[in-house]
Amino acid sequence: MKVLGEDHRQTLMSLHILGVAYEVLNNHEKAFEYYERALKGHETLLGKNYPSTLASVVNMANIYDDLDDYGKAEELYQRALEGYEAQLGKEHSSTKDCAWNLMGYLEKSGDGKRLAKLKKAYPHVDEDIDDEEESEEDESDGEEEGDN
Repeated sequence: MKVLGEDHRQTLMSLHILGVAYEVLNNHEKAFEYYERALKGHETLLGKNYPSTLASVVNMANIYDDLDDYGKAEELYQRALEGYEAQLGKEHSSTKDCAWNLMGYLEKSGDGKRLAKLKKAYPHVDEDIDDEEESEEDESDGEEEGDN
């Protein structure tokens, strides 16, 4: 078996996936540890605004949000949104998902002024996210029907 090294893209993706697994298990400390390692490696290898880097940023923001550390969550959501906009554009699903996460945070924090501004910048995000979720539900319904 070949050893890829700590800064290889596949190693970094594995670290990110381990972070996801620990987050699903509500082990925020371990999840954060793996996201942070993946983030540092992605920043070094690919740059601060590369989509893989930003995925770790968003997931770290989600953890801060879950732990009610709203200042840090907002900072990371904003960083990710700006990066996604610059790299992928406002219409890309990753950018819209990030905007939706930031909207959720702003709603919880009661920052109606910034929430309204973000909703104006992304007027169809709520609809697009709802459409995606309905589409995923339809696909899973179809899988269940095929299993009968």
